[in-house]
Amino acid sequence: MTLGPVLLLSGPNLNLLGQREPAIYGSATLDDHVATLRAVLAGGGVDLEHLQSNHEGDLIDAVHGARGRVSAIVINPGAFTHYAWGIHDALAAFDGPIVELHLSNPNAREAWRHISVVAPVATGTVCGFGGAGYALAGQAVLGLLGRSGSS
Repeated sequence: MTLGPVLLLSGPNLNLLGQREPAIYGSATLDDHVATLRAVLAGGGVDLEHLQSNHEGDLIDAVHGARGRVSAIVINPGAFTHYAWGIHDALAAFDGPIVELHLSNPNAREAWRHISVVAPVATGTVCGFGGAGYALAGQAVLGLLGRSGSS
């Protein structure tokens, strides 16, 4: 069975990974993390598309465009995690697995980061594992899609 690609959505400031607060987010760049996820998914025969945006509407438009076209969504919503109800509503209309992803563990940080408006519409959340979270998210997606990866 041929599956559509997986869509990775990266929210605000993730374009600064490797430069921004490396003590929290690590020294790897967003391109490094995308490459990790791409390799894991390729092991299961699944392609990856990626969009990073600092604009909520761009991410919402991408979710709308994914409906009926992609097999799953992995989203690191960044700060949008905590208040972007528009992203929540768009994801709620997506018919497929959704994995919420965070490099840090929001629950171990400032109190305002403890609430996720994405979590209620996500199939599951991977957080707190740094860059390894991208590989874990890929493995989770492959499992949810009934694929096994060689990575």
